[in-house]
Amino acid sequence: MEKPTKKGVAPPMAWRTRLSILAAGCLTDATCRADGTINRRLLNFLDPHVPPSAAPRNGVASRDVVVDPAIPLRARLFYPCPSGGGGGTGDATKPLPVVVFFHGGGFAYLSAASRAYDAACRRIARYAGAAVLSVDYRRSPEHRYPTPYDDGLAALRFLDDPNNHPLAADDGDVPPLDVTRCFVAGDSAGANIAHHVARRYALASTTFANLRLAGLIAIQPFFGGEERTPAELRLVGAPIVSVPRTDWLWRAFLPPGADRTHEAAHAASPAGAAGIDSPAFPPATVVIGGYDPLQDWQRRYCETLRGKGKAVRVLDYPDAIHAFYIFPEFAEARDLMLRIKDIVAGAGGEH
Repeated sequence: MEKPTKKGVAPPMAWRTRLSILAAGCLTDATCRADGTINRRLLNFLDPHVPPSAAPRNGVASRDVVVDPAIPLRARLFYPCPSGGGGGTGDATKPLPVVVFFHGGGFAYLSAASRAYDAACRRIARYAGAAVLSVDYRRSPEHRYPTPYDDGLAALRFLDDPNNHPLAADDGDVPPLDVTRCFVAGDSAGANIAHHVARRYALASTTFANLRLAGLIAIQPFFGGEERTPAELRLVGAPIVSVPRTDWLWRAFLPPGADRTHEAAHAASPAGAAGIDSPAFPPATVVIGGYDPLQDWQRRYCETLRGKGKAVRVLDYPDAIHAFYIFPEFAEARDLMLRIKDIVAGAGGEH
């Protein structure tokens, strides 16, 4: 029996949420130039950076680390604090699993220090009882493919060397990191990056001394192709994502002259699938929203992984828009945090 067609392009939501979503779209459109460049000065004004917080906020502290001074490549490390450290829980001597996180923004926008992603990573650390290393990868169009994938793999190599780990002696409440329980995660373009970093890790896993990938968490990954899918046609006017915006973002990110059959956009292409069939490629959790115009590409991505014999868990939220999880007022956002907690704890199960 065919499912009834969904009416409208967005679920009911509070007016404050609608205003926040409208502001996010305006930020993108106001700074996106017709010549394919971005007005970074205006963007930095509209998206001011949030500083790290050594003092725990909601039980989680953060600090910025230098991953590669030559680039320079930085990341923000979030970690839950033990009892008595501002509301956190846990044992400061117990090693924490690590989630290497890549923020969304179409490869071109936002940063690890953007307010929405600082808050989202803080929630992940608190719910999952894990350290979160949010990578401040270089952005397009100034840095096109494969730069963010290079930066993501550099972050894994940084963690692979225990000499790079912050120590409690340096900052009294930093727990040790257990990189044998490492996850790559991200949303939208960040989930695309997490996938390609996992592929690269799988192709070079024997060169890592300590780090092991335990899972991939792809929240509404940004993939695409040359044709328009039914969801893209049906959800014209949906919040956050539009076909003109995604077209512009792919042009800004892909190599000059490339189209969306390129491996970065098309996970099923031969080059894009390299490494997926390796035993070192981790089991994946893919989050899909029913009001996300990208959902058909995300389902094709799941089919690609399954076709390579990989374990895939799908978290389907029928009433979720693209980027829903950065809005904690959505019930789906709270549910996803609990699911991530189970995944990191190893209690999520697979199907």
